[in-house]
Amino acid sequence: MNTPAVSVVMSVYNGADTLPETLRSVLTQEGCEFELVVVDDGSTDGSGDILDEWAARERRLRVIHQENTGLTRALILGCAAARGTYIARIDAGDCMTPHRLERQVRLLSLHPDAVLVTCWTEFCGPRWEPLYTVKQQLPSEAMVSSDHWVADAMPRQAGANLTVGPSHHGSTMFRADAYRAVGGYRPEFYFGQDWDLWYRLAEHGRFAGLNQTLYRARVLPGGISAANKQRQEAHGRCSLGAFVARRAGQDETFWLKQARGLRDGRGLSTVVDQVPGSGDYFVGRLLTQNGDRGCLKYLFRALWKHPVCFRYWCAVLLATRTLLPARGRRS
Repeated sequence: MNTPAVSVVMSVYNGADTLPETLRSVLTQEGCEFELVVVDDGSTDGSGDILDEWAARERRLRVIHQENTGLTRALILGCAAARGTYIARIDAGDCMTPHRLERQVRLLSLHPDAVLVTCWTEFCGPRWEPLYTVKQQLPSEAMVSSDHWVADAMPRQAGANLTVGPSHHGSTMFRADAYRAVGGYRPEFYFGQDWDLWYRLAEHGRFAGLNQTLYRARVLPGGISAANKQRQEAHGRCSLGAFVARRAGQDETFWLKQARGLRDGRGLSTVVDQVPGSGDYFVGRLLTQNGDRGCLKYLFRALWKHPVCFRYWCAVLLATRTLLPARGRRS
């Protein structure tokens, strides 16, 4: 399998608890020849041992061990090792449906001018509690069929954002030659490497998407996005600034320098550290909105981490009053 159709690239750092489930969802893919390239980014919880055990009995799994460098550099290494015609992403802890790779390859084959394909993403709690599903809002000029769409992601107006983007970083598959032609992931974007790549790919070809939920992302209270939300948003602004500069024929160096400084907190106008328990609160509030009584477990955990937070107390009161039977509340 020197040249598989798809190289699925993943990085893992201390994800032993959820790693087997993610590996299983990839290695049981149907209808497509693929390899799975996993970069163990200096894990200390046994993730590396799990990967080696799986690789010993699964020829399609290739493991690269390195000292911890962060997600972006791990993805750069993983994509450099990829041998597939297409590169697909998945994040440790997430899962894909059994025909995700096959259907995304088929769509890219159907539209040679498309450089990237995405799909709908269902976001779930730590125990796969349904939270919400992200679909694409398409521009009016998009070509839409019953099961997929193709659109020019480049904005018509100077300075505007992309007209359409992926539902989740892990939901994407892109052409390996296009990835390399635009320079791949860039190390300056330590916390927000995805949008910087999407902007540059949009300059190279159209985006496509399947109107199906083929990717399930797990929202973990202590995950990368929860812990670095402000830095990720700031990196998004740098990605847009660099994109606008390139479109205007200007040098993007200023924005790359700004992005590089964000790793150390430079350029952030407010406190970076999150309020304790905010990740649990976020999951609990979404479950409350969905009528799931399991919300109380997360809300009480948030209170335990920050018992003087008025917002957390209000969320517990609201959930108790709206979701528990009246008799249970009186007792």
